Amino acid sequence: MRIIRAPTLARAHELAVKAVLEKGKILDTENGEATVEGDEIAMRVENPLAEPMASSRSRFQRKFLDRYAENLLNGSSSVFEYDYHGRLFNWGERLCSGGQDVHIDQIRYIADKLRISPTSRRAIAITWNPVIDEALADCPCLQLVQCLVRDGALQMKVVFRSNDMLSAAGANMYALSRLQQSIANTIGVPCGPYTHISLVPHIYYKRDVADIPPFCENGDTIQPVKEVCEICKKCKGW
Repeated sequence: MRIIRAPTLARAHELAVKAVLEKGKILDTENGEATVEGDEIAMRVENPLAEPMASSRSRFQRKFLDRYAENLLNGSSSVFEYDYHGRLFNWGERLCSGGQDVHIDQIRYIADKLRISPTSRRAIAITWNPVIDEALADCPCLQLVQCLVRDGALQMKVVFRSNDMLSAAGANMYALSRLQQSIANTIGVPCGPYTHISLVPHIYYKRDVADIPPFCENGDTIQPVKEVCEICKKCKGW
């Protein structure tokens, strides 16, 4: 596992992209998409609200990220196979308990648990729903959110089963840090460190080839594996 400690979310995102592009291996997914895939990555940012929260190298800038975070926190009118707001704030689709449909606000549970028991290790939320997700073509990447109160601040730790580090990870980190801030405000403590664990970090180097050069900066900051460079051909020497 690669451990990344960074002062901001933006820098953590950039270092994760570098790790996958430089150390990853080429692999076609079960859907036939070309990826470069790295070993597990754990990113820790001590102050996730410190600027810049978004990398200037990413095509997804603040306006998009704010809308993405708003949708995670408050939901969206758009229709998807699943969305993280529903999975976190209204978990239990198609499930019944005691003859009643299941509707669990896991974020409220986290806040209530930590308000009552600040030292608890049980303030967690999950997204996976086997009844639905085992048959979905596009199932949740985010799997678990855990919150802890330590040293008087709210820590958040998240686990992704799979994570598109180039296009999605920056938005994921930004929105989840906003969720962390919201929970911290609810229970009346400041935000502490944010830890983002990706079990299978990857980059779609053919599909998203146009998004790679800003991170590489003509090969000055990142030297990707040759297969990526052979597709991109934007850096010096090509």
